[in-house]
Amino acid sequence: MKTVFLALGSNIGNRTLFILKAIEELKNHIKILKVSTVYESEPWGVKKQPPFLNCVIEGKTTMLPEELLKIVKQIEKKVGRIDRFRWGPREIDIDILLYGNSIIDLPHLKVPHPFLVERDFFLYPLIEINHNLKHPATGKNLSEYTSTTPNTLKPSCCIISRP
Repeated sequence: MKTVFLALGSNIGNRTLFILKAIEELKNHIKILKVSTVYESEPWGVKKQPPFLNCVIEGKTTMLPEELLKIVKQIEKKVGRIDRFRWGPREIDIDILLYGNSIIDLPHLKVPHPFLVERDFFLYPLIEINHNLKHPATGKNLSEYTSTTPNTLKPSCCIISRP
């Protein structure tokens, strides 16, 4: 079993409901251990769009990374994601942030996520649910990156995930 960390985000419609639906779907494929606080964040990349709700989940899986990516993309579609432009509005977005201590560099999958320590909506929820996490490529504790990544997140709600 590998420990995985996934980021969930939504900025269209009932954002909380989209995140809840995604978590429920993910439960069919991974064992969810923890869910961070849900935070509101400003859009990253394309600024002229509604704010996002974001959270991070920690889970366990027996799936290989590419299998997990395939499942994540299927869940996004099932929950209601409509493909638009890069970094545009999304009903739901699920990113693989970490897959154990693996470093994966494929054209369609990069783990750890390339913007892991640059985006506060990835970094701070990760630290919240596991303050001992280390970056697989640098070996540095993720909390060391907080000095260069300001926290602009606004707590929105908490989700309690039941098995």
